[in-house]
Amino acid sequence: MSEGAARRAGLYGAVAAGGFRRYATYGTATAAGVFTNTVFGFILSYTYIALWDERPGLGGYDQSQALTFMWVSQGLLAAGALIGGGFQEEFQERVRTGDIAVDLYRPADLQMWWLACDLGRAGFQLLGRGVLPLVVGALAFDLALPADPLRWLLFLVSVLLGLLVSFALRYLLGLAAFWLMDGAGINMMATVVSIFFSGMLLPLTVFPGGFGELVRVLPWAAMLQVPADVLLGGGAGTGSGAAAGAGTGAGSGAAGVVRALGFQAGWALVLLGLGRLVQSAATRKVVVQGG
Repeated sequence: MSEGAARRAGLYGAVAAGGFRRYATYGTATAAGVFTNTVFGFILSYTYIALWDERPGLGGYDQSQALTFMWVSQGLLAAGALIGGGFQEEFQERVRTGDIAVDLYRPADLQMWWLACDLGRAGFQLLGRGVLPLVVGALAFDLALPADPLRWLLFLVSVLLGLLVSFALRYLLGLAAFWLMDGAGINMMATVVSIFFSGMLLPLTVFPGGFGELVRVLPWAAMLQVPADVLLGGGAGTGSGAAAGAGTGAGSGAAGVVRALGFQAGWALVLLGLGRLVQSAATRKVVVQGG
């Protein structure tokens, strides 16, 4: 690694650590978030139990796998900023006030700076609001959690890729403020889309026909649906393939996991690349309200 690359890596590492520490200071908010995620986990668990009692094998999951999917979803909710809480509101406000000019003058890449900051935030949320609800769910319900350490390692890789996809989508929302000035409306729309198409409400394999195939190839599937299915072994339940359900056509097992990770990596590259193109266009025409 060259000296310049090492300095940049150190800079972005420091930014990520700063993002982690920033959110670690909000102890009360974190405790409230853990409580909220856990309570909603119990409510959704009994809803899932009732639904899977009526429809065993729905979406390719047995009841234990469905409950695992739901608790993993609760664990990833804050880390992926699926219903808000990410950096994009702050980014949009900096565009609106003109403070984004300070960011552009930094000797650092704008996209990489905010990515490092958001990964620091996500890392804390994954530990602070992700692990404990999943542990509580495992103690209260019969979850299909794997004993294989490799499966957990692949799950963490999938979570990281999902976080990159989540950031890339939200970075595009932030950049939209260069033209829209007020991002409240587009943020609200994005939250609704994220809730529905990520698998937060129900596994995407539940949706039938062409619509189900469509939602499983959209980038939102990479944020939650795919990581949960990688933890379950590369496919949902009987091998109908929810991780395969990322539209890859893979079945359960190692091939399904590889294709699922490739699906996530592909969307991350496409969306991050699109973000760089939009960033270039935005910074060539910096129009900030009051700036």
